Amino acid sequence: MKRTLIAAFFLAVAAPALAQPYPHRTVSVVVPYPAGGSVDVVARLIVQKLNDSMGANFIVENRAGGAGGAVGANVVAKSAPDGYTLMLTASIHIITPFLNSKLPYDAVHDFAPVSLIAAGPLIVSTAPNVPANSLREFFDLVRKTPDKFTFATSSFGSAGHLAVELLKRDAKVDTLVIAYKGAGPMLNDIMGGQIQLIADPMASSLPLAASGKIKALAVTSAKRVAAAPNIPTIAEAGMTGFEFASWYGLWGPKGLPAEITAKLRDEVAKALAQGDVKERLGTLGFEPIGSTPQAFAKFIDDEAAKYQQIIRDAGIKAE
Repeated sequence: MKRTLIAAFFLAVAAPALAQPYPHRTVSVVVPYPAGGSVDVVARLIVQKLNDSMGANFIVENRAGGAGGAVGANVVAKSAPDGYTLMLTASIHIITPFLNSKLPYDAVHDFAPVSLIAAGPLIVSTAPNVPANSLREFFDLVRKTPDKFTFATSSFGSAGHLAVELLKRDAKVDTLVIAYKGAGPMLNDIMGGQIQLIADPMASSLPLAASGKIKALAVTSAKRVAAAPNIPTIAEAGMTGFEFASWYGLWGPKGLPAEITAKLRDEVAKALAQGDVKERLGTLGFEPIGSTPQAFAKFIDDEAAKYQQIIRDAGIKAE
């Protein structure tokens, strides 16, 4: 009888803790890149809205390091699937496995897709001291003095990397591409004139282009974008059929409970439907999307097939 009463007591004490609604403690949304880049900007916007709707439990945790955000992604892959460690990152997460066979995780099977968040074109830019005002003029200069030009990407295998390699192919130039560890260092160097061409998401490049710190040459969308109507498309420079976008999504570790996945998906969808979020993303050149986990998983499969073909066609070699 005494043991029964003791057991009942502990169950009564434990029950409220077990029944606490998600989230009842801090949720780390891992961004596997330094602060200040486009992924970080989108993550902080979404986290702010999740805090508004679900309680002030969400934080952005920048875990930079490793090609393609491997360090931060590995933290999430190895975390308990309890909803308290998530990852918000870009399309590079799906590209990296084609370029690095030694990743300590499976980029698809070790993660639970929650929602596709947003997508947007890249801005192709040059340094302010380069005497070219269009993409056509830029590549004319490169062909005349190729040794004076260095291209760059924020990370090996990023959307910007693939876009730069496609530009090289279409322009028929063979120029060195330097892979940085994050957008911040790359943007500092193009502002300083140490590198001469990048393709970078609008979230991080557009403010610099608007202030004249870098020179925007083209956008990678099929049409000009409302956030930057004065920047021409790559097709307007004579490279027809060129269209490329960077996209962003939210994942958890494999085994994330269905009820937590659904709750996060619903709250992200509500956030993306808000007028101020749409406006903010629009000024950064992004289209808010939102999706079911199932639709996001299908999207990932389709994008992976596309990226694999681009890598083969561009001849990008694994590190």
